[in-house]
This record gives sequence, structure tokens and C-alpha cells, in this order.
Amino acid sequence: MPDIIIASMPAVASARSERSSFASRFLIRCAAFSLRRPCKLAKTDKMVYIKSILKAEVFTLDKEQLLAIQKIFNESKYMVFLGGAGVSTESGIPDFRSTDGLYNQKYDYPPEVILSKSFFDADPETFYRFFWDKMVYPDAKPNAAHRALAELERAGKLKLIATQNIDGLHQMAGAHNVLELHGSVWRSYCTRCGKPYTLAQLKQKEGVPHCDECGGIIRPDVVLYEEPLNMGVLRAAAEAISRADTLIVGGTSLLVYPAAGLIDYFGGENLILINRDATPRDSMATHLVKDNIGDTLSQIVK
Repeated sequence: MPDIIIASMPAVASARSERSSFASRFLIRCAAFSLRRPCKLAKTDKMVYIKSILKAEVFTLDKEQLLAIQKIFNESKYMVFLGGAGVSTESGIPDFRSTDGLYNQKYDYPPEVILSKSFFDADPETFYRFFWDKMVYPDAKPNAAHRALAELERAGKLKLIATQNIDGLHQMAGAHNVLELHGSVWRSYCTRCGKPYTLAQLKQKEGVPHCDECGGIIRPDVVLYEEPLNMGVLRAAAEAISRADTLIVGGTSLLVYPAAGLIDYFGGENLILINRDATPRDSMATHLVKDNIGDTLSQIVK
């Protein structure tokens, strides 16, 4: 069972008393955890996002920008990648918030309800029907983006991948230094005794899976709505980003905290932002590319 810190208001007070600046910043900024719901954009971020949409332009990768980014990659000593669902859509895995994403499909309950801790506890049968139908893609393969990032890691340039995805495609592509901010569908554990299970073992069980040891209900090792992220994972991602001279942000709307807040820890020279749609942080980017991340990275990493 993952080591999770419950980010309630007492936890905020405790973090302050321990003088943990990182924990305090995340817990205070995302105090909506205490309400057991996802954090919303700060007012300033909303205004930046609205302005970026109003003046949205198409920034495809031209030759001049391609050469400039390749020069940055060649000269960089410590690169970090922060990615979201858009990285995996090119592998056939739908995201949540695009026009054809999970939020825009019809079910008896909204996906954010089904994927909540309280719904899992109340109706694990429906949860697992949705899980197997919409959250697990065992035949999905790494795409050009995953392969390019793995190549950057092998070259010693990319030090860390911090992903919001739960599909394990970065590891399938050969990357090793991967932080899974929201967990992984490839791991599960018993809610009673903590015994770990693989996805293959989980699939062998019919209906609601129960533990072989104690009979407890098994759940996927993913962060559900109403649950905080693993503070140790967040801290490791923030520390790596704070050390980076180049941060690549790709396939993410940068709308959901605390993952979106990780960009605030970057103090390096080069912010490369690759996303099809506008984000609240477009104006911060050294280079902004509004295109598919797989096509973009495959051109840069040759």
C-alpha cells in the first residue's frame, strides 16, 4: 500500500510546524485537498489561461525553432520532462478533457464520480467494470514521444520523467527514471493487508477481486478522486525540476494541481512547452510548440 500523506488542514499545520517548505507550499496551494476534491486554478492562472486562448496562434515547429531546441538539448546538462495524458493519446489512450476524452463520453455516472474513493468503497463492482473498459489498455504500445524521451535518457541528457499517466508506456519504451504522479494500473494491492498484485493477477479474478491471503478487496495502485498524491513522489519531482537547466512540458493542459504546480519549481534557462491546446503557462515558455508531442519530439531527437 503506498505511503500517502492525507492533506487535511491538520496536515498543513503539521507541515508548518516541521518547517517543511515544500510540503507547506503544496498543501497550502492545494488546500482543496481538505475538501476532498481536485484543486482549481488560481485566479491569476485563470486570467492568463483566458488571455492565452483569446490570442491563441498555431506555433508549429519550423526549421529555425527546430535547430534552436536541438541546440538546447545538446548543451543541456540536466533535463526533466513533465507530461500528461496528451503523451499517450497517440498510443490510442484517450485523455480526460479533450473533445473526445473520457469527460465528454456518456455513462450512468460521470468518470470523476466512478473514479473516486467513496464510489470505489460503495460500488466496487461498477468501478471495476469502468476500470477494465476505460482505464486499462494492455495492447497499447509506446509512441514516438515515449521512444524519443527514452532515447534522451539513454544519452544521459534526460534525468527524470514525471508523468501524470498511469499506463506504464514510458517504461515500456525503455525509460527507467520515471515518477508516476498518479500511480499505475499495472500494480494493485489489497486494501486490508497490503499484499501486492500485478495487472495479470488482477485480471485472473472475476468480478470484484479479493485477496488470496485475507479476503480483502484489491484496488489498483492509482490515485483516485478524493485522495491526495503521494507526497514523497511530489517532493522528488519538485527537487528534480528545481535542479534542471531545461524543463520539457508536454501533453498536459497544466490545469490540475498539484501536478501543474510543479512547473513553479523550475528556475532553469529553458522551458520547452509542447501541447496542442493553450495552457496557462504558454507565456513562460522559451519555446512554445502547439502540435502533437510525438511528431515534435521525433523531429528534435534524431
